[in-house]
Amino acid sequence: MSKGTDHQRRRFVGQMLALGGGLLVAPTGWSRTYLSVEQAQALIWPGVALTPQTVKLSREQRKAIQKASGVRVRQSEMQAWRGAEGQWFIVDHVIGKHENIDLAVGLDRDGGVSGIEILVYRETYGHEIRNDRWRAQFHGRNHQENLRLDQQIRNISGATLSCRHVTDGINRLTHTWNLVLRTL
Repeated sequence: MSKGTDHQRRRFVGQMLALGGGLLVAPTGWSRTYLSVEQAQALIWPGVALTPQTVKLSREQRKAIQKASGVRVRQSEMQAWRGAEGQWFIVDHVIGKHENIDLAVGLDRDGGVSGIEILVYRETYGHEIRNDRWRAQFHGRNHQENLRLDQQIRNISGATLSCRHVTDGINRLTHTWNLVLRTL
């Protein structure tokens, strides 16, 4: 390698590093917060007083929920609130493609989905799951049917994993209501 070529290469690398790495550095991440927990509560249960409820799932309950829903229960403690007439508001987390999606789900006194809101979305694409029409597919659904993507729930091209994992999360939560929450 000639002295001039080596100098040009070092100069180029130095310039790239001075510019934050240029093409040599991958993006570090992306996240967008759409709603706070309080805002989601007001959207899903407007005017309803919700009381925080400690819900700790035993190992046996987690196994039963997994068996019924076909979805692994990763956490033993739930972030939940309850209304005076048996409504539930649950903050949950599912994985998108690589990152967590924070969502809020409302379940009515019969365990049917009354609303879903996306709180925080951390993926660079696939945010179309926030679409009202897509989320409305879940309204009224309960533990009596295990929802499947491309069957009862339409997929969104470019957001397949987010769609699948939100669908799985709803299945897990409706079965959690049936097996645990409805008796509290």
